[in-house]
Parts: sequence; structure tokens; C-alpha cells
Amino acid sequence: MRIDPARAKQLVENLQRVTQRVDAVRGGSGRKVRLIAVSKLKPARDILALHQPQSPSTQQPHHDFGENYTDELTTKAALLPHSIRWHMIGGLQTNKCKPLAESVPNLFSVSSVDTAKKADALEKGRKALVEKSGDEVAEEQKRLRVLVQVNTSGEESKSGVEPHETTALCRHIREKCPTLRLGGLMTIGAIARSRESSSPDALNEDFVTLRETRDRVAGELGVEREELELSMGMSSDFEAAIAQGSDEVRVGTTILGERPAKKDAKIQ
Repeated sequence: MRIDPARAKQLVENLQRVTQRVDAVRGGSGRKVRLIAVSKLKPARDILALHQPQSPSTQQPHHDFGENYTDELTTKAALLPHSIRWHMIGGLQTNKCKPLAESVPNLFSVSSVDTAKKADALEKGRKALVEKSGDEVAEEQKRLRVLVQVNTSGEESKSGVEPHETTALCRHIREKCPTLRLGGLMTIGAIARSRESSSPDALNEDFVTLRETRDRVAGELGVEREELELSMGMSSDFEAAIAQGSDEVRVGTTILGERPAKKDAKIQ
């Protein structure tokens, strides 16, 4: 797969700048924040340029990449190294859950689980993968990490469970889906609030709601809060999200640039 050196250099520099901004907000806390490079509608060679940089002495391989469409993720996963950790971060149809979990061994996380039916379908897919592959599946891949998506903004257009319904879905995953691992909660939130949260000091109500929901769910499930990670924050507001407790941020255009229209996107 041919990688354009100039393009690769620009991508690596973009990633380095974002990483520096993440580190600046973390300060000396030592808290780890997972940076997901959102690669939807971007070619596989862009992902490879960040995962296998030409100058490893100055840039470590980046492992976490997020996709919004199951077909695109599946196709890219077949083309690219299995050392990549794929994150399904877009809306997910129930009928796409089983084939996705079954066909991509290095699918690290599904971040948009908002119904028990989707959780059950992911469970069936991961169980089938483990049974079919046996010892060929790495131990850390035998249980698929999932996040429950919470509708923190109350918008009808947004996916996710209501905050007061979150515990029931989390309990279902923990008790009924043995090949899934409940990793925490995710939200997208209102776009207007996101745009207003461009500085680390900005307070975003959606982030507050997700944190409070996580704390309540942890108490009702009888687990430590740290067991349930928070996934919130994107290109426009990831610094504010980290400042408000996010363990994971999803950054796309700031690293990989503006996306083409879906009809014009090329995987190779």
C-alpha cells in the first residue's frame, strides 16, 4: 500500500499536536486518556501512515482508530494490520451487530450500544468468533469492550438511552452477555454545547450529565466508578471533555483533515 511521504508527515504532525494538547490538559495527573483517531471516509493508507510511521524514532505507532460505518470498518480491517484497535463509534443497526463482532477479531470496542437487542446480537457474534477461532483469538480479544450510549442532551435526533434507563442496560450486559465487557458510558451531546466548549475551562452540561449518570450506575451496580470509563469529547471540545473527566476522546478532522462526501470516499 503506497503512502505519500508528504501526506504522512502532515498526519503525524497533526497527531503530535493533538497529543500535546491532550497532555497539557492532563497535566501531571498521570491519568491516561485514550485518543481515538476517527478515520471514517478516509483511505486506508492514511490510517497506515499513523499506525506504521516512517520515523518510529520520533513518532510512536498509533493504535486506536474509529469508524462510523460497519461496512467500511470491516473492509479496512481486512486490509490493515491486526495490531490496530478498531472502535465502532457510529450508530449501529441491530442486524449489523453479529456480523461485525464475528468478523473483526481486533474490534476493540463498540461505543454505541443503546438497546439490549444490540448487546445480545454483539454477544452472539463474539461468541461465534471465539468458538470458531479457538486459541487463534488473543485472550484480550475474547471479550468485546462495549460502551452504553447515553442521550445526555434529550434531543430526539440523538441515539442513546435516557440517563434514568442506563443502569438497566448496563446490568443486562454484565449479567447476560459473558463475551462482552462493559467498559463504560459514551455520549455525543448537543452540537451547540460542543461548539461552546472549545476551551478546557468551559463547562458542558452533557459532560456533567454523563459523569453523574456513570456515578449513579456504578453505585447501583456496586462497582467502583473507575471501572466505568467515560467516552466524551470530539475535535471541537475534547480538551473540555478531558478536564471534566473523560477517559477517551474521538478526534477526526483535527488529525486527518476534512472528510469527503460519502459518495466520493475511497478506501484504497
